[in-house]
Amino acid sequence: MARFVLWGTYCDDALDKRAPFREEHLSRLQALKQSGILITLGPTEGSTHVFGIFEEEDIKTVRELVEADVYWREGIWTAVDVYPWIQAF
Repeated sequence: MARFVLWGTYCDDALDKRAPFREEHLSRLQALKQSGILITLGPTEGSTHVFGIFEEEDIKTVRELVEADVYWREGIWTAVDVYPWIQAF
């Protein structure tokens, strides 16, 4: 398995706009974490950016997982980049 870093941005007023979708989002993240695919994911202070680490076979699969998230589908995340990551320590 390879590791991938996600870095993205939130829409304006993300805290308010995410409210109707938050439970679905968190439930899905919990399932991904339990399966070992998601290592960590969360917002920066002020909810302007999102950061995550995934462990998966390839970058295409990680991008598909991100695009299936309700925050992406509903425009809460406005841009998301995924990069292969080499963990040094």
